[in-house]
Amino acid sequence: MTYQTLIIEKKKSYAIVKLNRPHDMNAISKEMRQELYDVFVELEVDPEVKAIVLTGGEYVFSAGMDIKEMSSLPDEEIDEFLKSMMKYLKKIYSCKKPLIAAVGGIALGGGFNLVTICDLVVASESAIFCHPELKFGFNPFFYPLSQIVGITKAKEIVMLGEPIGANEALKIGLVNKVEPPEKFMRVAEDMAETLSKRSAKAFEELKNLCSIVPRMDKMDALDIESSVCALLFARDERKTQMKEILTEKSRKKK
Repeated sequence: MTYQTLIIEKKKSYAIVKLNRPHDMNAISKEMRQELYDVFVELEVDPEVKAIVLTGGEYVFSAGMDIKEMSSLPDEEIDEFLKSMMKYLKKIYSCKKPLIAAVGGIALGGGFNLVTICDLVVASESAIFCHPELKFGFNPFFYPLSQIVGITKAKEIVMLGEPIGANEALKIGLVNKVEPPEKFMRVAEDMAETLSKRSAKAFEELKNLCSIVPRMDKMDALDIESSVCALLFARDERKTQMKEILTEKSRKKK
């Protein structure tokens, strides 16, 4: 497919999805919302794509929802606007493949939401995260953020709306790595390449567990993790991969 607001680059085992509205600071327009949904539908079923990197480039990740569109939105179109927003967010949030956000520059509001629904985050030293929505009279999305940094810290972030630099984001567990501007994309791509070598089925099950078990009783959580482990152990893939590892170790010893 051809996209107007996104640039898609497919590498050997992973894909890069780049937000591409540079003159609007990658603000998330109606067209971009639909294209984000479409591209994740496309990539999720592409057998050659084992992992995905989502980025806005070196200078800005995303300034959030398109304020120009939102300011002129008629009341009778609010429901449709919210549905289109939920459509692409839920699609990305439920992606079965490893998803890495590579954040350079600002990630505000809706752009910040995009970061929090990725599996892993690599930030440039220039990255700034902020939820300014209360200043415009509406609420930020709280749930994905609270699952990452905890309820108390998430309340501070969404209520005060203060910007968070890359190093502070690393300190509170919002991002996984902070790298120099010239290096952060390479680190994100290396991460995607590494994850692309993992079992797709095992990764899918792990993503499900990461979503489910934090909200379960600890004993029930252990039981469900054991059940998934049993399911994965019974697959031929596990036997084949273990034999390959043992063969490789034996070869190195010689």
